[in-house]
Amino acid sequence: MKIGIGIASVLFAAGVAAAELETGTVELREVELTTSAEAVIEAVRQSTVSAQIQGRIVELNFDVGDVVKQGEVIVRIDERQVGQAAAASTAQVGEAQAALANARAQYERTKQLLAQKFISRAALDEAESDYRAAQARVSALLAGAAQAQTERSFATIVAPYSGVVSARHVELGEMATPGKALMTGFDPSTLRVVANVAQARIGAIQALGRARVEVPSLGTWVEVRRMTVLPTADPRTHTVRVRLDLPADVRGVYPGVYARAHFVIGSARRLLAPRAAVFHRSELTAVYVIGEGGRPQLRQVRLGAAGDEHAVEILAGLKPGERVALEPMKAGMLTATRSGPAR
Repeated sequence: MKIGIGIASVLFAAGVAAAELETGTVELREVELTTSAEAVIEAVRQSTVSAQIQGRIVELNFDVGDVVKQGEVIVRIDERQVGQAAAASTAQVGEAQAALANARAQYERTKQLLAQKFISRAALDEAESDYRAAQARVSALLAGAAQAQTERSFATIVAPYSGVVSARHVELGEMATPGKALMTGFDPSTLRVVANVAQARIGAIQALGRARVEVPSLGTWVEVRRMTVLPTADPRTHTVRVRLDLPADVRGVYPGVYARAHFVIGSARRLLAPRAAVFHRSELTAVYVIGEGGRPQLRQVRLGAAGDEHAVEILAGLKPGERVALEPMKAGMLTATRSGPAR
């Protein structure tokens, strides 16, 4: 009697659990036919800022992974050396301007003396020449002072655009020299995917001009904003480079991440099952089909190439209208509970 009650309890619990299983339906549906190619994500705007003057690095405000806004100071170099040069240039400009004022006054006096016929025309020409030379010297020194001030501004390196720091090439206290790389960053709102596609597929790909990008590491699919087929081919691999621009709001992807590009080449009716229902166990690809009485039954299936992030093509193993468990692990535990010995 107790054994019968135990078996009834197990069957009741199994029935309740089966009723709680989330299920999906296998159905025939019009799907897009695609051809895929391996790809990699890269940044459209990626740059390395370098030092333009020599000096010790006295300030590092950001590190790898930090978000930087346009105009923010990322590195500061000791500006004392260039500051002294700028001060010297300013002093030379002051000296030259004083000499110019004196030359101007001398030139004016010489013109008055010539009008009174106290001096010759040659003396006036010499005074005018000295005045023009003083003017030229002031102009040259002003340009030099402006250049010195510009070099002084190079001691403060700001972000050319908003982005993320991907590499830091220096440490605090290091000596910066002209051309030395300081930081590398990229703009995450301008990412694209680059794929190498066989030449034979380019015609079909360009006919529709539509594609989607799969990022396997994140399990996400992204709609492509624009597709560009470069008008050159690699003579060794006979492939064409295709660029796929990603939306500005895409998150979680970075340059260098592996991706898979799916190019739409047509459409057809295919038998589809929810992707969440399919699981892999060693070499077995299967689903749990909900049979009579809500009992999940393991069934092997063969997958096709069509589908998307929500559904996968079924070539064999299922029929339209069948229900499959969307939680294979839970369905498997329920099956194990049902098949276990009653005690």
